[in-house]
Amino acid sequence: MTLLHTTRVRRRRLGVAAAAAGLLATLLAAGPAVATPDPGDAPAQEKVSSEQAAEARSAIASGEIPPVDAVVHSDNVEHLTNIPKDALKGTNSDLAFQGKYAFAGNYDGFRIFDISNPRAPKTVAQVLCPGSQNDVSVSGDLLFLSTDSSRNDNSCNSVSQPATEKSSWEGMKIFDISDKANPKYVAAVETACGSHTHTIVPERRNVYIYVSSYSPSATFPDCQPPHDGISVIKVPRKAPEKSAIVNFPVLFPGEGPDGGGNPGSPTNPGVAKTTGCHDITVLPSRDLAAGACMGDGILFDIEDPEHPKVIDRVQDNVNFAFWHSATFNQRANKVVFTDELGGGGAATCNAQIGPNRGADGIYDIVGRGDHRKLVFRSYYKIGRYQADTENCVAHNGSLIPVKGRDIMVQAWYQGGVSVWDFTNSSKPKEIAYFERGPLSADTISTGGAWSAYYYNGYIYANDIAKGFDVLKLDDRRTDPAKRVRMHELNVQTQPDYFDDFDH
Repeated sequence: MTLLHTTRVRRRRLGVAAAAAGLLATLLAAGPAVATPDPGDAPAQEKVSSEQAAEARSAIASGEIPPVDAVVHSDNVEHLTNIPKDALKGTNSDLAFQGKYAFAGNYDGFRIFDISNPRAPKTVAQVLCPGSQNDVSVSGDLLFLSTDSSRNDNSCNSVSQPATEKSSWEGMKIFDISDKANPKYVAAVETACGSHTHTIVPERRNVYIYVSSYSPSATFPDCQPPHDGISVIKVPRKAPEKSAIVNFPVLFPGEGPDGGGNPGSPTNPGVAKTTGCHDITVLPSRDLAAGACMGDGILFDIEDPEHPKVIDRVQDNVNFAFWHSATFNQRANKVVFTDELGGGGAATCNAQIGPNRGADGIYDIVGRGDHRKLVFRSYYKIGRYQADTENCVAHNGSLIPVKGRDIMVQAWYQGGVSVWDFTNSSKPKEIAYFERGPLSADTISTGGAWSAYYYNGYIYANDIAKGFDVLKLDDRRTDPAKRVRMHELNVQTQPDYFDDFDH
């Protein structure tokens, strides 16, 4: 593997005009296929045109993009290690942290790493429990795992079964991780339309789980339209086997079978129809949550965690195809929403798509109480253009805790990992990056960083195809974050970094 130290920003106009026109037509086509979110159980491979392949090879030969699989990064980033996949061969997904452990989701289950030495993480356990996406979070002795693929039962030995079958199961699985080397499966809760992602709201005796899911169908007995809300699960810490759904708050009230969310195409061409939420981020210290809900972004109050209340709702029917995830800044006066244009499987980080689509949208929160509003300020997208064989779009990231500044690290699939500053909401800028060259110069093979999070002085990334990466960031703008130490981190349950933890 070639290691290149470079701060060069690639600006080449990758891809021929005809290929660009075809991609734009695909991404803007009417109908629900516009932004099918997140890759499937196995990395997709799709041949590109001969012109696109030739362009990719030419860009590699000229040095405009890195060679296949080569590692490049800015001078302020060090790539400490990569731990390849082992027993779990499926798609790597999200990450959570507790003490000296990292928990890495995979469509085949989850893996636990001991990261006490970030330069040499050690595998503690690998749990086989198939069921995409296996979004993961932890709280105390409990681990929560999302299942969003129809299975014949709720066991870890289940097999795929059509969602049209009433007996099929999707939802939340709960594990006891008091012994990290031997996690025990202790409970399951079925939820309507499964659990694509989930977000925990931890309290002393209970953990509440907000379950995000979508895409109902009249042919699915357990996923009927309108599906215009989220499932709320209450988990008693001392008796997780008693976990149960306690509410299904409707976030998009409206008449008719589709509820009141964004109608999508053809009313709003190229925009996903809202039939639920993709992801929710909560900020418990401020009783706030931000929902990325397909065609809508929402802000809501979670003072009563069983009954979240919508405060404001926004749409972007010009540049956003699929509202994917959200991140608050520390002062809770900004939210970064991501747009997963192309569902994570398309090449959208190029000049043809441009800087405003498949990007982050930065919103200020103005006003007080129930009168708070989300006000758009700008877009942020990496300027390092990728080849037409590289799936690339805004994806999962976290704050880097620096007082007085808004800095975030974020995954961009094959666009790699970007560290960027949005202290000025209207003028975001990249300050560091890490990426690999394309997986292939001839095919679009789904890969790259799914999640990239900052935890106790290091950046950890879960690469769909390559495995678990550890990065060290040395920069005067982010160095103060190294003094912030956390005992637990679920990024979608944002901490108050400067009050909740020792630092």
